[in-house]
Amino acid sequence: MPPIHNPRVKPAALKPGDVVGIVAPASDIKRDLLEAGCDALRKLGYKPFYLDSILERDLYFAGSHERRAQELQTMFERDDVRAIVCARGGYGSNYLLRALDLRKVASHPKIFVGYSDITTLLTYFADTGGFVTFHGPMVTKDFSRTDGVDLASWQSALGGQSEWKLEAGANDGVTPLIEGSAEGILYGGCLSMLVASLGTPYEIQTDGTILFIEDIAAKPFQIDRMLMQLKLAGKLADVRGIIFGEMVDCFQSKDQAYTLQEVISRVLRDVHVPIAYGLRSGHVSRGNITLPIGVRAAMKVTSDGLTLKILESATTVPSSSRVESVKVL
Repeated sequence: MPPIHNPRVKPAALKPGDVVGIVAPASDIKRDLLEAGCDALRKLGYKPFYLDSILERDLYFAGSHERRAQELQTMFERDDVRAIVCARGGYGSNYLLRALDLRKVASHPKIFVGYSDITTLLTYFADTGGFVTFHGPMVTKDFSRTDGVDLASWQSALGGQSEWKLEAGANDGVTPLIEGSAEGILYGGCLSMLVASLGTPYEIQTDGTILFIEDIAAKPFQIDRMLMQLKLAGKLADVRGIIFGEMVDCFQSKDQAYTLQEVISRVLRDVHVPIAYGLRSGHVSRGNITLPIGVRAAMKVTSDGLTLKILESATTVPSSSRVESVKVL
């Protein structure tokens, strides 16, 4: 099936009282963290729901790929489930690409949230399924922690705010690498997974995008290598801007004589687009920000930091013309 280009279908907004389906498309999960995350979702007014099979284990997977694919397919097809949030990433989402019936999934577009290994499904559903997805907090990794979720961006993205923006500066861990402004389609995810798509039928579609890139525990030379691979594959030729995540534990050694920011600036100096570093979405130390994948956005990088404005609602909700400013906490 060829990629479906913009505009992408927007799923229905999430409201208090809605059922949130929880899935484990990749690695196995722990019951105590699952229940802690479910408790947090209940406190927000949602009704978490999962299949008993979610706790199955096969090597390092959450059960067989058939089980994981069927679980995900079921959550999309159930009328009572209004949104789907992944329990965790890890590894294994790529096994589902050929096991899912994408036409059935795309005929039931719903909020689908995750990061890390889930990037494979986020970009697949956005590019080939043709609907907006969400790079954001997961149940056993973020909702299970008291400070794990940035609720302002979660509510704006999933609740259907027509326009909203994130403002982040040095106090939020965000630094400018190349100043400037750009508009494009917000897109991206975990760098390792973006690169892993190259040369496959599920290759990422980056033309015209503001590309968000994040990862965890990758050494600077590995980040360099993966960015070079994106460049050599032509995937940075038509990006409009680049935003890096927090890049947790991405260092060679504590006393290395260079920063990851310096490495990135050197690799991308000939891309000639605005670049910011440090936005907390995905693998983060706290307050995981929700980013809608597949909507129009604008970024501005100055000496003060980053402003990222989401120019349209990511879900279908009552209209509003106000621009909400979401301060990163």
